[in-house]
Amino acid sequence: MRVHVLQHAAFEGLAAITPWLAARNATISTTRFFENPALPPPRDLDLIIAMGGPMSVNDEAEFPWLHDEKRFIREAVQNGVPVLGVCLGAQLIASALGGRVYHNSQKEIGWFPIEAVPADGNQFVFPARLHVFHWHGETFDLPPAAVRLARSAATENQAFQLGRRTLALQFHLEATPECVQTFVDNCGDELHAAPFVQSAHDMLATPGTAYAEVNIWLTRVLNYLTEPSPNR
Repeated sequence: MRVHVLQHAAFEGLAAITPWLAARNATISTTRFFENPALPPPRDLDLIIAMGGPMSVNDEAEFPWLHDEKRFIREAVQNGVPVLGVCLGAQLIASALGGRVYHNSQKEIGWFPIEAVPADGNQFVFPARLHVFHWHGETFDLPPAAVRLARSAATENQAFQLGRRTLALQFHLEATPECVQTFVDNCGDELHAAPFVQSAHDMLATPGTAYAEVNIWLTRVLNYLTEPSPNR
């Protein structure tokens, strides 16, 4: 399995995605945009994972590589390469495919539930309610032909699917205690009291069972994206 990772911040890595890749002996390459924005041909890949980051997809003047990254994602989707977007990665998929990305009415930071949105057809199905880890201040409109999979009290579009091979998640199923600590260490200045912003203390006190549950759903998402097509 040839996997390419789009990494936007040095502190935001794969976390719980790493053991899933290791179990499949994946060959992993990474574009670290904060070092070198070079991208491989997307058609040569079996999976693309677009991670989060503190910038906006609209910051193309400050980060001109966003143009090429969106083009890369668009080409991958059009060619049926499995693509998973996490947080900023989800917003990049939306933007690359024609959706608008903009400031949300509320920041959503910490552990808050999402709710599944019923959909017809062969879409990934989330549980009716799942507590997940969030860290975002922007949201997106669904791109054309996308199917919404989940919502939350603060954010109407939490996840969407396009076709069989593209999943965009505004939240972090890959969360581990270590990565949440890293978020707090690097982005803790965003933790101002608000209805959907937890304190650092509350976030870091989250029990291990919460991480175990979201990591199970991470595995299901990754398996779904990469399993052979049911039509083949």
